[in-house]
Amino acid sequence: MPSLIRSLVLLPALLSSIVHAVNPVEVRGQDFVDTVTNKRLMIVGVDYQPGGQAGYKPTAKQDALTDADVCLRDAVVMQKLGVNTIRVYNVDPTLDHSECMSIFNAAGIYLILDVNSPLSGESINRAEPWTSYHKDYLTRIFGVVENFKAFPNTLAFFAANEVMNDLSTAEYNPMYIRAVQRDLKNYIKNHVDRTIPVGYSAADVREILHDTWAYMQCSHNDDQSSSDFFGLNSYSWCGEGDMQSSGYTDLVNMFQNSAIPVFYSEYGCNKVQPRIFTEVEALYGSQMTSLSGGLVYEYSQEEADYGLVVINENGTLSLREDFDNLQGQFNKLDLSLIQSTNASSTNIQPPECSMDLITAEEFSKNFTIPAVCPGCADIIKNGISNPKNGKLVDVTDTKPKQAVYGSNGVQVQNLELTKLTEANTPGGSNFSSGTASGTASGTAAQPSATKTGSASSMSMGGWCSMIVLGALLTAMLN
Repeated sequence: MPSLIRSLVLLPALLSSIVHAVNPVEVRGQDFVDTVTNKRLMIVGVDYQPGGQAGYKPTAKQDALTDADVCLRDAVVMQKLGVNTIRVYNVDPTLDHSECMSIFNAAGIYLILDVNSPLSGESINRAEPWTSYHKDYLTRIFGVVENFKAFPNTLAFFAANEVMNDLSTAEYNPMYIRAVQRDLKNYIKNHVDRTIPVGYSAADVREILHDTWAYMQCSHNDDQSSSDFFGLNSYSWCGEGDMQSSGYTDLVNMFQNSAIPVFYSEYGCNKVQPRIFTEVEALYGSQMTSLSGGLVYEYSQEEADYGLVVINENGTLSLREDFDNLQGQFNKLDLSLIQSTNASSTNIQPPECSMDLITAEEFSKNFTIPAVCPGCADIIKNGISNPKNGKLVDVTDTKPKQAVYGSNGVQVQNLELTKLTEANTPGGSNFSSGTASGTASGTAAQPSATKTGSASSMSMGGWCSMIVLGALLTAMLN
């Protein structure tokens, strides 16, 4: 009887400490799809690198995902903005990112992570890619996989970013990018208990864009080197642009039959300010459903002048008018349209690699991928030594410590994280009103973390609850 009483006393505490989690996402044809709800994940996101490249400080044990207080502040603001995905460019695989990843997970926000960094030896050398493809480099990028593989809100990894920016850089780089993708995908296959997509982020250079996408998505002897998705950094829609003047129509025609998801890994022209983001209606409208959304460049104001918010020296935030305009555009999205899938888009298969896919004479037509670098096959098979593995932790603090001010200068009141078990969706109240009383959209985490419906639709939090209850009942009976 005493053990039964202790079990009953501990039950509320155990259930309250269960970590609620979003559902992992996988690639199906040209869509990202929630593996539990089977809803399409259309990326509604921002690029996130506070401090820019200077914010990546390995010697100081600091990157964009190491300060939990900063992550909570920004996750709450982005949740109210309506974001479901962020891109983080530079992370240190030797640091612990558990708190920040858990905060974004609780906010219903996925992350796409670049495995490279701007430091020497931590990215592909576009001038001589063969010189940067070696065991030390792969050990570093495999460390990123190890660091983030346990988080269900790890959406994908970028194997490279804008390595090619003209035809002169398109001779050797394509095959080395595919070699890195192959190695990452095989490492994930061997050391991760789920599939995490790997892809490439390309510059919007029209003379090589089609060929880059065609080269990256095609299937070559089942060698795992193809891209699982394709990101595009494009700033062609400015101010009151339209589908034709921006070239969006050309992009739709180019990618409408893509066999992999294509999305804007950066967008948001700043030639007209404040930015009004009229492209959002087009990007998420019926004409562009073959693409998978995009990430606005960028969250924080840096030297390039693209920020949605200003991070003040004392850690407080000041929202810019761009933030209000973007939130207004997000709030008008048709969620039923962007969350729906259909067989014609999810069942598309990539073509076999062929010289006929490439249109430019100077672009590589060599699909023979470089052999795995010396000493690399062993770490792909057996794993790297002493990786830093992150894990979900309970998020107990939900109110940011820092003040947030609207674009009108008035402090925003009642800011608090709403814990979700599915992707966040737009629909928050406008910050310019001085209040954040509107709750985030999505499926809020319940104490028992269970959902109605069949067992197959239960969230990870729900299964954890059932496991804990089963263990308790077993202890009681014994």
